Amino acid sequence: MNKDITHIALDMGGVVLHIDHEQAVSRFEEIGVANARDYLNPYHQQGLFGQLEGGQVTAEEFVTELSRLIGKPLTHEQCLYAWLGYLKEIPQRNLDTIQRLRGMGYRVCLLSNTNPFFFEWAESGAFDGNGHPIGDYFDALYVSFQCKLLKPSQEIYEHVLRSEGIRPEQLLFIDDSERNTDAAAALGIRTIRVETNNDWTQRII
Repeated sequence: MNKDITHIALDMGGVVLHIDHEQAVSRFEEIGVANARDYLNPYHQQGLFGQLEGGQVTAEEFVTELSRLIGKPLTHEQCLYAWLGYLKEIPQRNLDTIQRLRGMGYRVCLLSNTNPFFFEWAESGAFDGNGHPIGDYFDALYVSFQCKLLKPSQEIYEHVLRSEGIRPEQLLFIDDSERNTDAAAALGIRTIRVETNNDWTQRII
């Protein structure tokens, strides 16, 4: 790895954990969102779903508005169930590599477009199946709905650099979206784009 790099930022879906887009679409259809495919995207969401990831609406407002859109009442639990359709698995090698990188002295951050439903699960002990939330694996968590910024906007990368107090060349960013890595690279951030759900661990250690 380049000697200038002190920080590593990882995307969550498709990198840290494997995702299943079709399962997510099916679950939203199951709870009554007939046009779920129009809203859901492997990399960025549309409409109300995008507003949720961008922090423009809260989880409660999402439930209320989605209920209105489909014409029947939904619960928080139903929406949580549907959003967790994205979860396929978390390869243990990914978690092991994150811990190894931290042990080598790198500051490892999460940089992800996500929403309060999915993150409710990630911040629980169910995350790794052994009682450890996602925060136990990272030195900092930069998630879109909390930052109110979405990748690939320039602002979210600048927010990370500013918060960490580092120069662009000190950060390595790993993501499975070319739009996201291109936007980061345009600022001088070092990037690795990986294929969704593929093994990236051998490329950095």
